[in-house]
Formats: sequence, C-alpha cells, structure tokens
Amino acid sequence: MPNGSSEFLIDTNIVVYAFDRSEPVKQARAISVLDQLAASARGAMSAQALAEFFSVATTKIPSPLSPADARTRLEEFVRNFTIYAVTPAIVLEAARGVEEHRMSFWDAQVWATAKLNQVGVVLSEDLQGWGFLEAVQFVNPLVETFDLSHRTGRDLDEIL
Repeated sequence: MPNGSSEFLIDTNIVVYAFDRSEPVKQARAISVLDQLAASARGAMSAQALAEFFSVATTKIPSPLSPADARTRLEEFVRNFTIYAVTPAIVLEAARGVEEHRMSFWDAQVWATAKLNQVGVVLSEDLQGWGFLEAVQFVNPLVETFDLSHRTGRDLDEIL
C-alpha cells in the first residue's frame, strides 16, 4: 500500500464504472483515471468505498463480478492505493456534515474521510454538486474535459 498523503480520494462510483461494461465511455475514463492514480501514487480510497464496491460490483451492475473476482480487485486496490479507515472521528465529522450541510450520511462520510485525512479532492460523479466544502473539492473525473495527467489536487479549479 502506498504511504504518505494522497491528493485524490476516489469515490465508489468511479471504481464501479471501471467494471461496468454497460457504460463503455465511463468505463474507459474510470479505468484511465484509476491507472494514472495507481501509477503516480496520488490516489486513495476509504474502507467504506472498498465495501461498497464489493457489494455493488457483485450484485448491482448488469454483468456482476463473482465474489472471487471482486475480492481479487479489492486486493489490487489495497496494493495500489492508500486506504483510509473509517474511524470514530470520521463518523462524528460525517454526522456534522449531515447536520450542518444537509448531506446524506454516506456522502458526508466520504467528505469527512477526505477532510480529516487532508485529501484535497474527492473524485466522484455523484458528489460534484457540492463543489468545494471546507477544504475539500469535489470533481467529476468522467467528464470529457478532465485530464489527470497534467493536474494536481491544487489546480483543478481550471476544469470546474
């Protein structure tokens, strides 16, 4: 598992799209982003995203992965990305996100994971409507204009 601070927290939907053959354009973009993040050691995931990936990839995509294949993918993610645990502090901060920002709890937990681990950007198709919230920026890496190869977590304002 890579060490150190990561620039990008990968939300579950990006990882799921990498295995969803029913969305070929999104699948290609998700694979590209994940490959670039793994190669550059700039990506992270939460234990929450790992669990959600396993559940969705084995039951909800049109051509689900077998449990064995999904477990193999989990092992690859753990090897290639920094993985952040869901801690009591993250759960409490997520609860504050629900209360003060009216986020859903699970979205707030993604935000809290990024915030408390000082990860400046969450890559998500679903959370982009939040824009920038308390030191965390939400960016959709599946849009045509997104190019991770020339970006850092600090200069993504150009593509929003």
